[in-house]
Amino acid sequence: MGDVTTGVLLFLLLMAFAAGFVDAVVGGGGLIQLPALLIGLPGASPVQILATNKLASICGTTVASATYYRRVGPDPRTFLPLMLFAFLGSAAGAAVAYLIPRSAFEPIVLVALLVVGAYVLLRPELGDVTELRWDGHRHTAAAMLTGLAVGFYDGALGPGTGSFFVFSLVGLLGYDFLEASAKARLANWATNLAALCVFVPHGEVLWGLGLSMGAANLTGGYLGARTAVARGRRFVRAFFIAVVSAFVVRIGGELLGLWG
Repeated sequence: MGDVTTGVLLFLLLMAFAAGFVDAVVGGGGLIQLPALLIGLPGASPVQILATNKLASICGTTVASATYYRRVGPDPRTFLPLMLFAFLGSAAGAAVAYLIPRSAFEPIVLVALLVVGAYVLLRPELGDVTELRWDGHRHTAAAMLTGLAVGFYDGALGPGTGSFFVFSLVGLLGYDFLEASAKARLANWATNLAALCVFVPHGEVLWGLGLSMGAANLTGGYLGARTAVARGRRFVRAFFIAVVSAFVVRIGGELLGLWG
């Protein structure tokens, strides 16, 4: 792991564990893990950090996806097309990740989180029960478009992807929060895999660090998924609002220069 000190490594492992837990419950673990990598690895390129983040994240989404699949049993008629188009979108996004200026990253995420958080907060009944907006081919088409759009964002930037998947599945397609979280984890696994398919051949992944963080992320993902399934949709909704609020404060304060 090169010149990473013990203190930095412990910090990154702790953040990876927290990211795995948050990601498994409601998504958005990248908003913890990616900034931690930026702090811990000031000499790494943005694409190296993004690629290493993907490697660590896929470990957590793998175990969380398996846990949700066994315990919630999401409908494959929705999650399979969602995963396929999320994969394609993420691969396309990763291909253009080199072109996106770093200065554009946080403002985009902040605006998206403000919209998502306000919408969920102002509609307390949202996500309590599954009330699908459409059925048949229109439902499948909406899932495909969701996968393509959020997948592209994940490949190009990444942080908050799980939260955006959850919000889209709840607000657009009409799933409850628990069902949406299950499908979001499966789609997020596909986006992580697609991005790695682009980054690995270019040698962007820091393997030693990424796998170490992956083990911590996996542990957090397992505990987070089991907690979400056990506590139910109301817990997931409350956790979603808390996490989005924390991200808004952190990113907004950084843009305003309140902290580094």
